[in-house]
Amino acid sequence: MKYYSTNRLAPLATLEEAVVKGLAGDKGLYMPEKIKALPSSFFEKMKDMSFQEISYVVADAFFGEDVDADTLKQIVYDTLPFDAPVVHVNNSIYSLELYHGPTLAFKDVGGRFMARLLGHFIRKQGKKEVNVLVATSGDTGSAVANGFLGVPGIHVYVLYPKGKVSPIQECQFTTLGQNITALEIEGTFDDCQALVKTAFMDKELNAHMQLTSANSINVARFLPQAFYYFYAYAQLAKIGKADNLVLCVPSGNFGNITAGLFGMRMGLPVKRFIAANNRNDVFLQYLQTGIYTPRPSVTTIANAMDVGDPSNFARILDLYGNSHEAVCEKISGCMYTDEEIAETVKSTFTETGYLLDPHGACGYRALKEQLKEGETGVFLETAHPAKFKDTVEAIIEEPVEIPGKLQEFMKGTKQSIGLQKDFEGFKSFLMNC
Repeated sequence: MKYYSTNRLAPLATLEEAVVKGLAGDKGLYMPEKIKALPSSFFEKMKDMSFQEISYVVADAFFGEDVDADTLKQIVYDTLPFDAPVVHVNNSIYSLELYHGPTLAFKDVGGRFMARLLGHFIRKQGKKEVNVLVATSGDTGSAVANGFLGVPGIHVYVLYPKGKVSPIQECQFTTLGQNITALEIEGTFDDCQALVKTAFMDKELNAHMQLTSANSINVARFLPQAFYYFYAYAQLAKIGKADNLVLCVPSGNFGNITAGLFGMRMGLPVKRFIAANNRNDVFLQYLQTGIYTPRPSVTTIANAMDVGDPSNFARILDLYGNSHEAVCEKISGCMYTDEEIAETVKSTFTETGYLLDPHGACGYRALKEQLKEGETGVFLETAHPAKFKDTVEAIIEEPVEIPGKLQEFMKGTKQSIGLQKDFEGFKSFLMNC
C-alpha cells in the first residue's frame, strides 16, 4: 500500500518509507491511500475472538500488503500480552481500561507495535542505527521508551517539558538508560513537538543521522490504536450492549481518536465520537466556528492533553475531505476546567467507587452530559490514576495505591539532559551524538 502526505506535495511512500521517515518531506503526515472495509462476518464473530485475534485482522487490513503474515502476526501478539477490559461504571456508561500494559497507559500498544515494526524494517534494510525522536506531554515518552528499550539498532531521544509531566511519568523514561536518552526542555509540549518536526526538515542533521518519530505523527504509532475500539465493541456485543455505541476519547494530540475514526471507516458500528478536551480546546473551537486557530498550550491537571496545536488534526481534516460539516457529523466536543475535572473525579469515586484519572474524568463527564436515551457510552480510561498520584490523592483525600509496575520505575535514578527550546541548541546536541 502507498502512503500520501496530508500536504500532498511529497512523493508517495511505501509503508517502510513512511515508518522509517515518520514525517513526509513536505511536513505533512502520512495517510494510507485506501482504508479497507472489513467484512460483516468479522463483526458477527468478534465477540468470540481474543484481543490478539481481533487486532491481527485489523492490522492485516492496514499492513498485510507490506508485511508477511507470520511476521505481522508475531508483531501483534508480542505487542498485546494483555487485555483492555470494558468495565461498567454507571447507568449506560462503560470505561475501556487501557492501562494494563507495561507503563499503565494506552500508548503502550502503539509504542510496542512501532518498536517491533521499525525493528523489522531496520533488519530488512541492514541499517546500522535509526534515531527516534519523540515529544511527550506525559505518557507517550514512557510508552515509546519502554517499547524500544534494548531494541538493537534504535536509539530513542525523549523530549519532555520541564516540570509539566507527573513525577511517576518522568520516572518511566528518565531512569531507563541503555538506548534511551531523556531531554528535559525549558518549554511546553508544543515546543518539544516543534523541535522534533524542525529536526526532520533539517538537511544537515538528517545527513548526520537517520531520524524518525514515534509520536502519533508516525503511522506505525497511531494506526494500532484502532485495535482498542474493535475490542471494546466485541466486549459490549458479548453482553448485548453494542447498539448505538458512542465513544468518548480524552484528546490531546488526537492520534487516538483518529485511529478510532479509521476504525469507523473500516465498518466498525459506532454511532458517533466525542472528543473531550481540557482547557486546551482548539478542536472544540474548530467544531463551533469552522476555524482552526492553534495557540500556546496551557498547563492543566490532565497534562497529557496539554496540546495547543494537535498534529493529527490534519489527518482528521483529510479523512473528511476538509469539510467542517462532515467532521461535525461524526464528532462532537467538550471542554472542562481543572475544577470541573477534579469535581468529576471526586463525585464519581464517592458515588460509584470507580477511581478516574484526570483524563478519563473528561471522557466520563462528557458522556454523562451528552449521552442520549438508547445510547451506550464508552469512554477511554487512558492511564492508571496512580500515574497522577499527588493530583488524585488531593482530590479524593484518600491514598492511591501504586501498582508494582510503577513502583519499580520509581526505584531508578533520574538521568536527563537539560536543553533550552531553541532549535540550534537541540541540533548542536544531536550533531555531537
